[in-house]
Amino acid sequence: RRVEGPGDSRDPTLPPGPLVMARFAALFLALLAGAQADAEIPGCKIRITSKALELLKQEGLRFLEQELETVTIPDLGGREGHFYYNISEVTVTEMQLTSSELHFQPEQELVLQTSNSSLGLRFRRQLRYWIFYDGGYINASAQGISIHTALQLSRDPTGRVKVANVSCQASVSKLYAAFEGTFKIVYQFLSTFVTSGMHFLLNQQICPVIHHAGMVLLNSLLDTVPVRSSVDKLVGIDYSLVKDPVVSSSYMDMEFRGAFFPLAQGNWSLPNRAVEPQLQEEERMVYVAFSEFFFDSALESYFQAGALQLSLVGDKVPKDLDMLLRASYFGSIVLLQSPAVIDSPLKLELRVVAPPYCTIKPSGTTVSVTASVTVALVPPNQPEVQLSSMIMDARLSAKMALQGKALRIFIDFREFRIYSNQSALESLALIPLQAPLKTMLQFGVMPLLNERTRRGVQIPLPEGMDFVREVVTNHAGFLTIAADLHFAKGLREVIEKNRPANNMDSGVPSAPPPSTAAV
Repeated sequence: RRVEGPGDSRDPTLPPGPLVMARFAALFLALLAGAQADAEIPGCKIRITSKALELLKQEGLRFLEQELETVTIPDLGGREGHFYYNISEVTVTEMQLTSSELHFQPEQELVLQTSNSSLGLRFRRQLRYWIFYDGGYINASAQGISIHTALQLSRDPTGRVKVANVSCQASVSKLYAAFEGTFKIVYQFLSTFVTSGMHFLLNQQICPVIHHAGMVLLNSLLDTVPVRSSVDKLVGIDYSLVKDPVVSSSYMDMEFRGAFFPLAQGNWSLPNRAVEPQLQEEERMVYVAFSEFFFDSALESYFQAGALQLSLVGDKVPKDLDMLLRASYFGSIVLLQSPAVIDSPLKLELRVVAPPYCTIKPSGTTVSVTASVTVALVPPNQPEVQLSSMIMDARLSAKMALQGKALRIFIDFREFRIYSNQSALESLALIPLQAPLKTMLQFGVMPLLNERTRRGVQIPLPEGMDFVREVVTNHAGFLTIAADLHFAKGLREVIEKNRPANNMDSGVPSAPPPSTAAV
C-alpha cells in the first residue's frame, strides 16, 4: 500500500502525470527499437503462388498414388458358426486419386483434399467347414475414399524449411469383393464380416502411409535445398531461413539470409543495411527477389578471399597495348633503363583496393570498382622494375539471368577512368592510355570474369525442380525474377535417390498415432 509523505496530496484515482507517461513512452519505444534491431533483414525472398500448386499437385498425386499402393493390410481371420475363414496376402493393385484440391491455408499449412477416389485390391481367401476346404484369390475394390491432409511448414534449427507436422483424416465408404468358387454362397454369407473387417483395417492404414510420406520422404526432398554450401573453392553462400514461412490463401513467402561468405572465414558475416526486397505480384508460379546486400556480400567475400586481382605478364599482355606503353607514355622511362632491361617482358597488374559495391535502380544494375594498376618490366633473374602505378575507377553494368535454378551474371564496361595518385600532371599524361587500357580490359579481363560468373549460384530449390520463362525486373535497391516451375526430374526419382535408409535415420516417427485415421 502506498504511504503518502508530507506534501503528497495527489489523488491516487487521477491518471498518471506527464512524467510517468513520458517514461512509459520512452520504455515502449526502446523495446520497439530493440525488437526491430533483432529482426534480420533478408537478402533473398521467394514466393510460391497458388499458380504453382496445380503443377505440384499433379506430380504430388502421382507420387502419393504410388505410395498408397504400398499399403500393407494384416491378415484377417475368424470363425462364424462352423465356418473358419482367413484372408491373407492382401496387395493393392491400383490406386486412383480423383477430385483433388491442393491449396494454401494460413498460417503455415499446405492442404491436400481428395474425394471419390478408388483403390483396387487382391487377396487370398481360405475357408474350412469340417473336412471341406476352399481357397483361391479374389479381386476387390474400395470406393469413396476421402483424404484430408495438412502439412505444417516451419523453419528447423539449421534454417531449412521442413514439414513439422502432418495431420490426416481418411475414410473408405464402401468395399466390394467378388467371391467365387465352390463355397460362393457361403462366402456371400460371410462377406459382411470379411468386408467390414477389411474396411476397418484399410481405414487404419492410409494415414500412416501419408504421415510417412510427409514427415520422412518429403523432408528428404527438402534436404536437397542448399542452406549453407560452397559456391567455389573460395566462397560459400548462406540460404538459411530467417523466420518461418508465411502462408496466405494465395501464396507462401520464404525469407532467406542470402549472404555470401569467404570459406576461410566460416563465421564471417556482413551487416545487412540494404533495402529489404519486396514481393507484390501473384500472376506467375514463383517470384525471387534479391537485394543489393545479396550481391555486395558476394563482392565483399571475393575481396576478402583475395580473388579480385589479376596479373598479366609477357604474352598475356595484348601486343597493341604493349607497343603503345613502350613507345608512348613509358617510352622515355624505358630508354633510361639498362639495355638488359629495355627488352624485358612487360607486366600489368590489377588489384582491387576496396570491396566493390552494387547499385540496383529501375534503369539497371551497376557494380563500382576501384583498383590499382601497376606497370612494370620483368627482366629474367632480376628484380622487376616498376614503371608506373595508377588508380582505375570503373563502373560495370551487370545483367542477371536465371537458367535452370542458377542465377548467372553477365558483366560489361559502362564507365572507365584512370588517374595518378601522385600528381595531377601525371593524371593528364595518362589520358591517352584510357582508350587502349579500356579495350584491353574489355577483351582481356572481362571474358575471364564472365567465365566465373557464368557458372552462377544455385537458387534454393529442391533437386529436380527448375525455373523456366523467367523475366527480370529492376527496382530501387532490389530486383525480382518472375518465372514458372518445371520438373526436370520426377518427384519419385528424386525422393528415391535421397530416401533415408530407415526411419531411424530420419529422426521422426514413421507413423502417426492411430487416432488420426478417421474410421
